[in-house]
Amino acid sequence: MDIYSPANDDKYQHGDAPQGEELADDVIISPDTQRENRIPPNQARTRKWPVLDASGTPSIPDNWELKIFGLVDNSLTLSMEAFQAEPRVKVFADFHCVTQWSRLGNLWEGVSSLHLLERAGIQDAAKYVILHGYDNGWTTNLPLEDFLKADVLLADLHDGQPIDADHGGPVRAMVPQLYAWKSAKWLCGIELVAEDQPGYWERGGYHNHGDPWKEERWGRS
Repeated sequence: MDIYSPANDDKYQHGDAPQGEELADDVIISPDTQRENRIPPNQARTRKWPVLDASGTPSIPDNWELKIFGLVDNSLTLSMEAFQAEPRVKVFADFHCVTQWSRLGNLWEGVSSLHLLERAGIQDAAKYVILHGYDNGWTTNLPLEDFLKADVLLADLHDGQPIDADHGGPVRAMVPQLYAWKSAKWLCGIELVAEDQPGYWERGGYHNHGDPWKEERWGRS
């Protein structure tokens, strides 16, 4: 596991946390950013843009693609060109890492998870989502209803810049209302399943759901 922020971090946040007051009308506002206290229990605000992962940054093929499969009517495979041609959304959201830091006021841009799964066609039997990463078969699991929330997206831009490899680029999931490990980095697959399938961190003892406001860090419930 590696956590750091470069000394010349151009995303260092000076002053108060961004409030989103000057955002365009089409930006989706994650509801947690509107709380009076935006810091979940036992978290602390970081002004930096840290890097945290299980086993280092993987090698991403030049012909990156995203597969959507499982309990869908039409499996999809999107190249980067096809992904970026989909309708775009922007989401203003806070970001909470289970290791007790929170970065407030992030502006993500990419493609809505709801849009892509509606394109694929969600079968009635689908209840859970398994996100697959390029990093050695890494996965994480979450309820379908959490993945379909309005503030969830597959992001390729953060604060107006392409997401670099260390932070999960070229495309990562972003599920703002859960701890950050549920927002899979280096995304390569979205699988819909009927039964829950705990992923890498969940099998290692992390909570199966991961709500930061309930402090669901550890345990299987």
